Amino acid sequence: MEVKAAKIDNANAKIEIKIPVEEVEKRGEKIAKNLSKTMDIPGFRKGKVPVAVVKQRYGDKIAQDAEAELIREAMEKGFEELGIDKEQMLGEPIFSKFEKKEDVIEAELEIGFRPEIDLEGYEELIPEVKEPEVGEEEVEKRIEELANAMAQFVESDKEEAQKGDLVVIDFKGRLEEGKEIEGGSAENFELVLGSGQFIPGFEEQIEGMKKGETKTVEVTFPEDYPNKELAGKKAQFEVTLKGIKTKEEIAVDDELAKKMLQKDDATLDELKEEIRKQLKNEKLTKLYNEELKPKLMEALVEKFEFDLPKNIVEQEIDVQLNNKAASMSEEEIKELRENPDKLKELREELKEEAQKSVKATFIVDALAKKEGIEVDDQEVVQTIYYEALQMGRNPQEILEAYQKQGLLPAIKMAMIEDKLLTHLLNKKLEKDEETK
Repeated sequence: MEVKAAKIDNANAKIEIKIPVEEVEKRGEKIAKNLSKTMDIPGFRKGKVPVAVVKQRYGDKIAQDAEAELIREAMEKGFEELGIDKEQMLGEPIFSKFEKKEDVIEAELEIGFRPEIDLEGYEELIPEVKEPEVGEEEVEKRIEELANAMAQFVESDKEEAQKGDLVVIDFKGRLEEGKEIEGGSAENFELVLGSGQFIPGFEEQIEGMKKGETKTVEVTFPEDYPNKELAGKKAQFEVTLKGIKTKEEIAVDDELAKKMLQKDDATLDELKEEIRKQLKNEKLTKLYNEELKPKLMEALVEKFEFDLPKNIVEQEIDVQLNNKAASMSEEEIKELRENPDKLKELREELKEEAQKSVKATFIVDALAKKEGIEVDDQEVVQTIYYEALQMGRNPQEILEAYQKQGLLPAIKMAMIEDKLLTHLLNKKLEKDEETK
């Protein structure tokens, strides 16, 4: 076996391999002998199957296994020549050549490995962070909103329903042709006017109704209404207003602070300070996510130049191609399948963005190690569970779906990136505050 290995650049290497056919045959013979000792084939005692029978039945598979074993051994020799630990190899090797000749198998494969990145000067790229200011009016507005959310609806002596009121109604619905709507009636139904809970136009027509009044409300079901039998159809609802409830007024004082902060000795001033901190954090998070994090990531990608593993870039192109295909028509996808040049052209278009993405991943990985930023698997699971619950989905089902699709490493890397950029910006903010 002949093996030649050389680095192409600081992230790629080529290994050239020549394996004599007789060496493949010898390895195949060895594999067949080992199989004969363990195989259970009808008509032969276990462990006593003749090698010739094993080769007859599984000759092609044995030859493939022999080739694969020898290729792996050649790769290991190549790593030794390159002075690279095989654990440094990223992704799968790319075979640029694999030819079976009469007396020899010739193969060339390119491997990618983690590039060395000089991160000197990265702190200079972190943008200036100005601590957000929160005005007194903003604090008071948020407290009023929270107080309003805590307020309960109570019986009212109002005669006329208005937006924001909770009304108690009986209703019965029929389609324009007179057919009664299945499930389209209720008694003592509570509805907050303006909540958008009902079909568009329904709640607006109840506004202004008086207690005891009965009215015919005319609406049209939306075209995208889930029940296809009702979608786009006109309907009439006979509605009787039986009661009106309004939200109780809650005083903004120390008693409110005690309820909100869950402290017996809390004061309104303490509540205001907590709300101020909350608003400041919200503004800071928005500033980070919408402006500073993208700006910092762009600056890091632009500043640092290093070689990228070709196979990893190709994998990223595959990902972007699949994402793009999801929004393509069947005709467009068919054209790509039938026209290799068109597919090649599209891959070339995606290459620059793929390179930026791969580059960003290596920078984040290197910086995270330097700054001691980590995200363990439990954090990833907790984040997935939390987001699933927010969407009203089954967390375990979402987690299993992500596992099947192989998305957990990408989710983890996204979390590391977010945590790293937040950490860098917070450091900058603290430093700027200290120098004031």
